[in-house]
Amino acid sequence: MATESRISGGGGVRVRTEAAFVAGGVGLVRLLLLVLGAIPAVVVPVVGALFAGATVAWMLEAYYPAALFALFAGVVAGLTLAGVFVRPFARRTRERLANWYGSRVPVSYSPRPALEMDERGHWWTGYSYHRSHNVARLAQLLHWAARDRATRSEMLWLVIGPLLVVALGAMVAGLLAGGVTYLVVAVLSYESYGPTSTGAVTALFSVLLGLGLMALGVLLAPYAVRAYAEVARRVLDQDGRATHAQLTRRVAELTETRADAVGSQAAELRRIERDLHDGAQARLVAIGMTLGTIEHLMETDPAAARELLSEARQSSARALQELRDLVRGIHPPVLAERGLGDAVRALALDGALPTEVFVSLPDRLPAPVEATAYFSVCELLANAAKHSGAEQVWVDILYRAGRLRVTVTDDGVGVADPARGTGLRGIERRLGTFDGVLAIDSTSGGPTTITLELPCELSSQRTSTSFEKV
Repeated sequence: MATESRISGGGGVRVRTEAAFVAGGVGLVRLLLLVLGAIPAVVVPVVGALFAGATVAWMLEAYYPAALFALFAGVVAGLTLAGVFVRPFARRTRERLANWYGSRVPVSYSPRPALEMDERGHWWTGYSYHRSHNVARLAQLLHWAARDRATRSEMLWLVIGPLLVVALGAMVAGLLAGGVTYLVVAVLSYESYGPTSTGAVTALFSVLLGLGLMALGVLLAPYAVRAYAEVARRVLDQDGRATHAQLTRRVAELTETRADAVGSQAAELRRIERDLHDGAQARLVAIGMTLGTIEHLMETDPAAARELLSEARQSSARALQELRDLVRGIHPPVLAERGLGDAVRALALDGALPTEVFVSLPDRLPAPVEATAYFSVCELLANAAKHSGAEQVWVDILYRAGRLRVTVTDDGVGVADPARGTGLRGIERRLGTFDGVLAIDSTSGGPTTITLELPCELSSQRTSTSFEKV
């Protein structure tokens, strides 16, 4: 029984050893495939950059800044050729992860907005205007690639992947080359000294060391490939990259925006209560007292009663106007009935500065987004009239690529800073509730450009475009 156990144990060790070396052989093949796949992604851009730089340097040999132009041409050519390999290299990596380890790495690219020409003849990329269609296409591609998470990960992987293959392949290849070197040295030493010389011991040691290094290289190959796969998964897998710190930061942002929203709502309710108490309510109480006085004077002093009745009528008209103003401050009727574009035009008509309003919007936006954008524009126009010293204001309201973009520009003195007042900070808090952003470009001397972006989804994609100066 003990003999059978020893035989069984020895057989198990042999089976595990054979399995380990078979896995090592598979790992070597896979590592070789990784090296062969990474070579074009490195060699082609480098060779293309060198060729472009050399060509430009040869063509501009007589000019002093030839080296500068050659460097620029080399960088542009290298980046262009590297961009050709970004998506294929990432796709092959995902296929290998799925075939070798059954690990599927999903990929989702954000949609690229279609180029649109407005009535002024400019091409809109979804982010900026350009007169040339080709320039607009290039700008859109570069801007989209810089903003798309999946594309950024693939560009990062094009840099990390070949470097990782070189590092892992060099480690395994170094062990194998070292083992082969020791074996060659052992054979040469054995032929020089003979079997009875003292050099035979050194040759035997070299053989054992060489075989050990080669075995170690074969056994480490699967782990090298698995390390490559793990790094690839972490770089390319967007859904699995959220770290604890990122989640904590996101929770903190949501908590802050929720607190701001609750605080803003409470402040708005207090303002409404104060306006009602100090305005319309006080006037209605006064009207009631006046009507009581009129009731007692109707028989004894009709003239005084008529005078008080006229005052009561005027007070009721003022109370009604205050209630209308209060309702307009809560949610303007024109905003509810006609939408954001017409509401901003009406706002511009009542403004202190000449204002050009350009609107390119779908049929209607969600009501909360419309209200946020409207009151933000209202605050910005008020700031321009009070602080900028401007003579003209331009308002562009656009909806592109699932985002509402509002740009308010004035030709004033500039230097708009959220730290200098509460207006811009209030807009930031209002936008933060919707994950919106506020961008300010205001240098000394002007002009000032303030851009609001709000993500929103629409059920209707019918677009209404209009331009108006008021």
